[in-house]
Amino acid sequence: MEHAQIVGWAHTKFGKSETPGLEGLMAEVVPAALDHAGLGAEDVDGIFVGVFNNGFSPQAFEGALVGMAMDGLRNVPAARLENACATGSAALYAAMDFIAAGRGKVALVVGAEKMTAVPTARAGDIMLSGCYRAEEDQVEAGFAGIFGKIAQTYFQENGDHSEELAMISAKNHRNGLLNPYAHMQKDFGVAFCNTVSDKNPLVAGPLRRTDCSLISDGAAAIIVAAPDVAASLNRAIAFRARNQVNDVLALSRRDVTEFRGARGAWKASLEEAGLTLDDLDMVETHDCFTIAELLEYEAMGLAERGQGGRVIREGISARDGKLPVNPSGGLKSRGHPLGATGVSQHVMAAMQLAGEAGEMQLDDVQLAGVFNMGGAAVANYVSILERVK
Repeated sequence: MEHAQIVGWAHTKFGKSETPGLEGLMAEVVPAALDHAGLGAEDVDGIFVGVFNNGFSPQAFEGALVGMAMDGLRNVPAARLENACATGSAALYAAMDFIAAGRGKVALVVGAEKMTAVPTARAGDIMLSGCYRAEEDQVEAGFAGIFGKIAQTYFQENGDHSEELAMISAKNHRNGLLNPYAHMQKDFGVAFCNTVSDKNPLVAGPLRRTDCSLISDGAAAIIVAAPDVAASLNRAIAFRARNQVNDVLALSRRDVTEFRGARGAWKASLEEAGLTLDDLDMVETHDCFTIAELLEYEAMGLAERGQGGRVIREGISARDGKLPVNPSGGLKSRGHPLGATGVSQHVMAAMQLAGEAGEMQLDDVQLAGVFNMGGAAVANYVSILERVK
């Protein structure tokens, strides 16, 4: 299958937005993405929207909001997708399937979420619906409680890795200083992240506030086009591979520290691309909690199980390391508006490949990996990107 290619994008600043709703957030990125691609509304054959919602907003039917945000798109077929924290990647992959099926040549992908309009406790309960409610509904601290249990299990099996988690947090916040779109642009340092205090209290299990991603508003948009169309445009970021691998939803039915689905998605995409991790120049990965990034080091193959801590200790994942991980600051610093995250991660990687990442720019990025997951490594997406134009 010949994959569609990324030809343009746009991104809001993540954080607490004064924009009142999803329609406004979409309006900030849709015209900008089309302009970046050098295309007009009349060129778009399909619209794919990623919004988790589930109570963040009383307005559902979010696919129709794009036509409200930009009048020229009012008659273009549109649909909304949801796949927990991987909602954005679900929308992107659906758009690519649409093009691969020959249904259209150009598709618009929009990921958006407005999370800060509800109280924090309500937000936590909404996010917990990304778990298996029948068994995990009473977990304290919402989704942080789920990952707190995962971290606690990992520590029981492999020893206390609190300092390594603090190092991951500090790395990503330091990287986020260079990202103008980041929610939290502040360098906390390892010592602060590794110390429980009034400003950095324990949230769930061994996880502290600095181990947890932020509740954010934001939107990102991507234009994908068939390769023959992309060849006539200003830029083209190709997918060497893209794969989704799922794991069972209930934590009780799997080894919670293995991230087996993530491992499978990485394996499938590297095999499809004919590459190894050594060929990649950077990775944007899903650090909703620092323990997730550590486990993802192991799932992608940077370390054996139980040895993920050495990746951060040896500087492998640092900005100047062998394989920079989350040079954008990741979810930890950039923010995590659920529906926007998967789209945002692909935008961050595409910017690096196109040499358009500004202060974030790494040297000579030829190949980039993106890992986005829904739930606790339930829906796992891995893309391998390269610039072809």
